[in-house]
Amino acid sequence: MAKRLSNESSIADVLKEFIHVNKLEQGIDKIDVEQAWKKLMGNGVNAYTQDVILKGATLYVKLTSSTLREELSYGKQKIIAMLNEEIGKEVVKELVLR
Repeated sequence: MAKRLSNESSIADVLKEFIHVNKLEQGIDKIDVEQAWKKLMGNGVNAYTQDVILKGATLYVKLTSSTLREELSYGKQKIIAMLNEEIGKEVVKELVLR
């Protein structure tokens, strides 16, 4: 049973507690990473992005352009750092471009 919060808790605190108690962090992280990818990469990259999947701490991105995949592979660490900064916590530790 979840602990009872006082009546003076903020909505943010109540939602964080709800997410934690119901073990929803992983699902929310998946959504956050997908949205961060779309926001940071822009229309040019998103036009060639088929799938963005987070499994554990590894982000799998399926691209339709081999040239773009090669270009992005040179900046994997920078992309990981940008995504984690956008999300506000370290969710992605590895990036696999397919």
